[in-house]
Amino acid sequence: MLNLKKLHHVAIICSDYARSKKFYTEILGFTILQEVFREERDSYKLDLALNGQYLIELFSFPAPPARPTRPEATGLRHLAFEVTDIEAAVQQLLANNIAAEPVRVDEYTGKKFTFFPDPDGLPVELYEH
Repeated sequence: MLNLKKLHHVAIICSDYARSKKFYTEILGFTILQEVFREERDSYKLDLALNGQYLIELFSFPAPPARPTRPEATGLRHLAFEVTDIEAAVQQLLANNIAAEPVRVDEYTGKKFTFFPDPDGLPVELYEH
């Protein structure tokens, strides 16, 4: 068995780098640790942290293929973030013209959650703790 310590990061390829950079930093509140343009690949790599913890590598590539289906495509299903007040978080999304699904309650934990799309349709979950 591998001696894994923790999740290091999640890599996301976006179709519109400026739009996704704005979404993850200005809407979700990630901070930029490092931004690099890799000229040989015509690609940006943006390292993003949440509350000081490195979590997301945001990549741009020329003409990446679209996600095949939503939400049950093979591969990454969704990103989930913990919030303390889901209704307030949904209102913040609406203030930024982002519609969330109706808030549901997890039948096993009794906790509230909802989903909304990132700029490329990747499902993002908010889970109230």
